[in-house]
Amino acid sequence: MDQNTELAFLEYLKTYITPHKIKLMDEILSKRTRYFTVVLEDIFKPHNASAVLRTADCFGIQDVHVIEKTNTYKINPYVTRGASQWVDLHRYGYQNGSGVMDCFDSLRSKGYKIYATSPVADSININDLKPDHPMALVFGNEHEGVSDEVISQSDGLVHIPMHGFTESFNISVTASIFLFDLLRKVKEYAISDFYISESEKANLRSKWYRGLVKQVDIHEKEFLRKIDMEI
Repeated sequence: MDQNTELAFLEYLKTYITPHKIKLMDEILSKRTRYFTVVLEDIFKPHNASAVLRTADCFGIQDVHVIEKTNTYKINPYVTRGASQWVDLHRYGYQNGSGVMDCFDSLRSKGYKIYATSPVADSININDLKPDHPMALVFGNEHEGVSDEVISQSDGLVHIPMHGFTESFNISVTASIFLFDLLRKVKEYAISDFYISESEKANLRSKWYRGLVKQVDIHEKEFLRKIDMEI
């Protein structure tokens, strides 16, 4: 449908959504960002990936990218607590090539620098990671971490210093620490396009409204029918 009809339809859908929910969505949209994004590579346990999805929503991160190799990600609604309704999930498989390269090519075309999280000795300490450019953080699976392919194709490696016997945190904990630290640091930078644009807000608002209203397809069909009758 054209833009004017779309806006009219969204106004119609608003009558089925509580004012509190509409206000909350507008507030969240004003804090949504694509400046940072998260990539998950071949996650073995679905609940861990779902926990990262929930973490991304909590920090206002709009996109999560999943590279599926031997493991196919299935959303765990109990863990996400509804976050999958609000965050955009992008999947990359290996049917026609390299999921890693497809994902990385897409990210780089959008201006991201890609950092793989790895505790190797020559990786960047999280304290020295500067959020002065759009950044994608790649997290590997629970057993092996990020793959050699990811390491070789990334722009850099980053790690969180460990002070115990174990080498790493749980994936969702690691993602939380990185995102919290980056969002804290970014306040020191004057980034004009840190939050999503008005057109992106409009697209998400349309998606979210449609996701909230039951039988939205029937509503849309009837709405368009009435418009056609008025012409």
